[in-house]
Amino acid sequence: MVQLGPADESGLSWRVARACNGGACLRVASKGEIVVIGDSKDLDGPVLRYTRSAWDVFIAGIKQGDFDII
Repeated sequence: MVQLGPADESGLSWRVARACNGGACLRVASKGEIVVIGDSKDLDGPVLRYTRSAWDVFIAGIKQGDFDII
């Protein structure tokens, strides 16, 4: 994980899944080489920050089924 100061989070364009209807959804934004994720119910809550390359590896794992429950 990488750190951004609070000022670095201003102006982020957050996205949530189209299927999110106000429930417990993950929100995602990116700024340069940083991807920020947080809880859509807690807009002022904590966020996690990752490098773009770490995020891409995570997404590839999802698509390959690495996190599927068997």
